[in-house]
Amino acid sequence: MDRMAIFDEDHESFRATVRRFCEERMAPHHETWMEEHRVPPEIWREAGALGMLCAWLPEAFGGTGTDIRFDIIVCEELGRIGATGAGFPLHSLIVAPYIEEFGAEALKTRLLPAMVSGEKIGAIAMTEPGAGSDLAGIKTIAVPHGDGWRIQGQKTFITNGYNAEIIVVACITDPTKGAHGISLIVVESDTPGFSRGRNLRKMGQHAQDTAELFFDDVVVPRENLLGEAGKGFIAMMEQLPQERLLLSIMCQSRAEAALAATIAYTAERKAFGQRIIDFQNSRFKLADMKAQIMAGRAFCDQLVAARLSNRLSAADAAAGKLWHSEMLGRVVDECVQLHGGYGYMMEYPVARAYVDARIERIYGGTSEIMKEVISRDIIRSC
Repeated sequence: MDRMAIFDEDHESFRATVRRFCEERMAPHHETWMEEHRVPPEIWREAGALGMLCAWLPEAFGGTGTDIRFDIIVCEELGRIGATGAGFPLHSLIVAPYIEEFGAEALKTRLLPAMVSGEKIGAIAMTEPGAGSDLAGIKTIAVPHGDGWRIQGQKTFITNGYNAEIIVVACITDPTKGAHGISLIVVESDTPGFSRGRNLRKMGQHAQDTAELFFDDVVVPRENLLGEAGKGFIAMMEQLPQERLLLSIMCQSRAEAALAATIAYTAERKAFGQRIIDFQNSRFKLADMKAQIMAGRAFCDQLVAARLSNRLSAADAAAGKLWHSEMLGRVVDECVQLHGGYGYMMEYPVARAYVDARIERIYGGTSEIMKEVISRDIIRSC
């Protein structure tokens, strides 16, 4: 697909701005952020000043009032430099949509402009120590309390969790109804009873803050409920295709970057009197990766086009997430192999790409869950 069928001149001009910011303000510092296990909040504010956060939101909240293409460009450019540390995509295209679509007007007016500017960082808290893919198993509970809700429980593996000031929390509001008793409630980090545990140390994506969150009799006003009580699971299912699309976009961009770095390395590195790239085995491996990435790009752009026309189904998004996350894993593994011993050194981007890639087949729904979603769709059509 011709990418200009998706992006116009305004988008490409914006891309140039985002690319410059990523290369000048992010790439040189990413290693430090990996050691600190977080991206400093001032980078979020700088990104917000450039229109890189929640650009799709209506102008009344500080956005462009258009669609998600500007935010997709941010995702692609982050992937291009391997910046897994800045949780801009989750903030802009997962957390903000819940608030914009389901939040009361007063809540939206209070929170969304600060998310656009980067003054407040968003997170979504679903996973618990005993509940991951099976959201019906969550234990965090919210009960009516005066003119609001009192929340008790804990969450873990929360992306942006250490930096976040705005957290969309999945809670049980009716324990008798299973998944249909789940509600989404916004908690702000300065609310009494809210606390953070560890900034978790992960196998990869070290610059991305990932935290444990605790809710000890946290009381929030009634307006912090998103949508209707008991409709949280439905809302999450509606938002999952966009979340999985973002993962496809990021995986595709990072695979492209890993291949480009490997081509450059093999063209320069020599063994037995010739360049690594001149060996038939190297050429064939690069050719195979190139073909996979070309297929992935066509698939990714097709998914984006479907989302822009509101035709992105849950099964198609799951298929994209399955394909791109698995493809990224294969590509970075081959790229490490072609780098030889240097591919095992963390100062080389390909080594970081390798460890960063492993989580993509797990979060946002494991590859096994994606296959289940796709297969159920197949069965329904029979």
